Amino acid sequence: MTRSSFNPQPAGAASQPPSSAGPALAATLDAALAAAPSLDARLRLIAEHVPGRVAFSTSLGIEDQAVFAAIATADLPFDVFTLDTGRHFPETLETLDATEARYGRRIRVVFPEASDVEALVARDGIMGFRQAIENRKACCDVRKVRPLNRALVGAAGWITGLRRDQSAGRAHVPFAAWDANQNLIKLNPIADWSLETLEAYVSDNAVPLNALHSQGFPSIGCQPCTRAIRPGEDIRAGRWWWENEDGKECGLHNRPKVKDAAA
Repeated sequence: MTRSSFNPQPAGAASQPPSSAGPALAATLDAALAAAPSLDARLRLIAEHVPGRVAFSTSLGIEDQAVFAAIATADLPFDVFTLDTGRHFPETLETLDATEARYGRRIRVVFPEASDVEALVARDGIMGFRQAIENRKACCDVRKVRPLNRALVGAAGWITGLRRDQSAGRAHVPFAAWDANQNLIKLNPIADWSLETLEAYVSDNAVPLNALHSQGFPSIGCQPCTRAIRPGEDIRAGRWWWENEDGKECGLHNRPKVKDAAA
């Protein structure tokens, strides 16, 4: 798509798109990103046409590593951050360090509020998230969702590494959509990538990867809540494996009801 056929409000014209204009801009971006020929082109479209701060939340997994590699290589001015839940695998922290060294760019680390974590553990115990789905979602809320919400305050756009073939629940992920909860445009520049496309990209570009990916962990979360998958299992089967519900999510990309940790 040529620039002349895509001409929303220029970047920097406002701190963030007003909620009245946001859905229309998101729809225009969705079509433009779908037509863009490469990840680099998609990210440049985002940088040029989303007004205000654009944030990229990286989990340091393979999808987000690919997106960050493209951002860093093109030196795009996005606010890149990661959530440190206090429960990461050592390999995940090693990936963070190796990535910063590889690209010479710091990734902002966002932590949960200590008082929230203390209240959660006082109520449910140190491993209480395994006792009930409600407890687990409360843990995710304290350690992930609330820190994410703080990090996104004032942002106009939020880039993620979501892909449609990651799970059945993500099969219809758009390239761009208005997120009314966060009051911003949520952007998924590799939504249509297959696993084969993703693996080829990180191989061709020598992108640093979490060592756990080669040990049967296609999706990596907190250490107590993630196991390697078995042959034939869904790529997210290792997340919260003791739960039986379908479409398991932590709440970063949906809004489940949770029990207040302070209750």
